Amino acid sequence: MTDADPTGPEDEARADPAPESGDEDLVFLDDSAPDGTAPDGERCAEEQPGSRWTMLIVDDEPEVHAITKLVLSDFAYKGRKARFLSAHSAAEARRILARESDIALILLDVVMETEDAGLRLVHHIREELRNRNVRIILRTGQPGQAPERAVILDYDINDYKAKTQLTAQQLFTTTVAALRSYEDIVTIDANRRGLEKIIEASSSLFRARSMKLFAAGVLTQLSGLLGVGPDAILCVQRGGAGAAGCTPSGCAPSASADGLYVLAGSGRFEALINEPAAGHVDPAVLDAVTACLEKQAHGYAGDHCTLYIRTPNDRETVVYLRSNRPLSDLDRKLIEVFCGKISVGFDNLHHYEQLYRAQQGTLAALADLAERGRGALGTDGPAAEKAAEGERFSRSLRIAAITERIARRLHADGLFPESLDESTLEIIGLAAILHDIGNAAVDPDILAKPGPLDPAERSAMQTHTLAGAALLHQASHLADGPTHLHLGAAVARWHHENWDGTGYPDGRTGAAIPLCARIVAVADAYDAMTRDRPYRPALGRAQAVEEIRRLAGLRFDPAVVDAFLAVLPEIDGPGSGAGTAV
Repeated sequence: MTDADPTGPEDEARADPAPESGDEDLVFLDDSAPDGTAPDGERCAEEQPGSRWTMLIVDDEPEVHAITKLVLSDFAYKGRKARFLSAHSAAEARRILARESDIALILLDVVMETEDAGLRLVHHIREELRNRNVRIILRTGQPGQAPERAVILDYDINDYKAKTQLTAQQLFTTTVAALRSYEDIVTIDANRRGLEKIIEASSSLFRARSMKLFAAGVLTQLSGLLGVGPDAILCVQRGGAGAAGCTPSGCAPSASADGLYVLAGSGRFEALINEPAAGHVDPAVLDAVTACLEKQAHGYAGDHCTLYIRTPNDRETVVYLRSNRPLSDLDRKLIEVFCGKISVGFDNLHHYEQLYRAQQGTLAALADLAERGRGALGTDGPAAEKAAEGERFSRSLRIAAITERIARRLHADGLFPESLDESTLEIIGLAAILHDIGNAAVDPDILAKPGPLDPAERSAMQTHTLAGAALLHQASHLADGPTHLHLGAAVARWHHENWDGTGYPDGRTGAAIPLCARIVAVADAYDAMTRDRPYRPALGRAQAVEEIRRLAGLRFDPAVVDAFLAVLPEIDGPGSGAGTAV
């Protein structure tokens, strides 16, 4: 028997601001423009950002604005027409630049409200706004006041023209050259930022220690990289998903060789995680995912894309991303780089999870051996022995799953940061499996006794905490800490200490009891109360929860009990791994 059971006989897109008054329309003689440009330079509702080249004219002479727009009224470059914004002073230009992010070209006068207003605006754009992309063409009617050589050397401008020299043909040629340069710079900058995102995303992804977290990270990073909508689904071919079992973040479903299941999802797919794709995923989405697997290649459509990821060990993954725009060539190139870089991550995580499961199985087997004995094995023949063995094995994994869920909830709530770092969260479930390893030193007849223990038996039973701690402490010397053996030694020794100091073996109180032991105490008690015992049938879940709630502040840490209550739906929910064999 175990004394974990307190009921036992031993009693234990914001809107754009209003346009500036100086903004004018491409067709400046009419109230509205037939080509889709609204008055004051505003875009029409149906017009997409980037569908026109945005140009800002900054000059204090209204005639310059009118002539420039007239000369370029039929301008088009690479199928995109012009969208003009007007500012009649440097101050007005600053306000426009603050609200407009896609200005490609600025035609800028030097002398306006002051003799160097234009040059000061250049400094503001390059140094304060840090805008290195926009092309700036200085136009001046008084070249002597701002000598061309000095201006070119001292200011980051792209061309310098005297107004008297700038013919219609020269204006057209200068504009095309500036836009071509702007397009190249934007492309290079987008490539740079995209590659930076890929490097940053890959670094953060490879810190993940579970396939579920890694897959969710892939969706997040791809959505951010491409700027697409929230609906994303990631399916893995079942044959490559691995056998069912518990990982540091939960339990995976069993898999058939030819099916698909949802490994991660966002938006409308978020509720489908761990569900079979067939019958849960929209037929159109499922067809796209299946087609991607069959072709073994990325697929691109107007409103979505499917990304095929094949790992070095021939595991196949498909990512479905819904987008509100066709992906550009740059987007596709970034996708190919990203998918190639993370493909190895799926293999690494698969190997990690297999090792974790093997480690779980080894520890659960050791815990089972510690419980074995003449009485523990039963007397009803091989079938009963096998059933009892399976129950003990499952119980260890249930306690591990409950322990980790409680710990992760405490971590998510920002509690005990000094005790619950990422490394601890990864091993606390393994440590929980070993909590009763000291039972190997207890007489099997005491472990299997169906009735209350007498004082001598209870004293002998309580020695399992010291025996387990000594065994794990000795084993922990073989590895650099902290490991599940170091944590397990603390759990084994102190998981029967009570919050109010009435527990054993040391009579510790409150925060003097290690947090890992306080968490396992709740997980162990809940599991014990909801199982049949030699001396009583299992309590109902509601009754067990009420008993744990009652013992908060007496036997259990109130904060741990609160976290347990918060994750109870996960513990008792389908596929939780707590309450069923895993």
